[in-house]
Amino acid sequence: MMVNEEKSQVNIKLISTIRPIDGESETLEMWLNGQLINKADSLYLKYEEMQDEKTIRTTMKLDKERALIMRAGAVKMRLPLNIFEQQIGHYESEFGSMPLVTQTKNMLFTRHEMRGDFHVHYDLLMGGQNVGNYTLDITFTEVQ
Repeated sequence: MMVNEEKSQVNIKLISTIRPIDGESETLEMWLNGQLINKADSLYLKYEEMQDEKTIRTTMKLDKERALIMRAGAVKMRLPLNIFEQQIGHYESEFGSMPLVTQTKNMLFTRHEMRGDFHVHYDLLMGGQNVGNYTLDITFTEVQ
């Protein structure tokens, strides 16, 4: 059985704000090229970013009430987000795998003809402790 899959090239503007519990707030803005994949009633946004000359591949499954951020390459992470309940994900480093818990405060996903906006605001907990407050704003526009 063939899965119907539509792919399109997108320009992505990503703004990530991290407010650690003990430390300075940090905002990162990136302009990236990626792909928007429509597969089996789900929407995926894929892109690559460079960090310290290493590649990180990110795939995001987007929806109105839940999302999933998966990262591979230099960073390995699975971060589920759900506005109704806490979710358990994990982060892998050379020191091993660490469970992460996300408490999503709010999430907004809107899709228009050729563009979309995804906004999520969540707390990240490690070892039962809140380590910070995260905001992710993504706008993508299909390339003609």
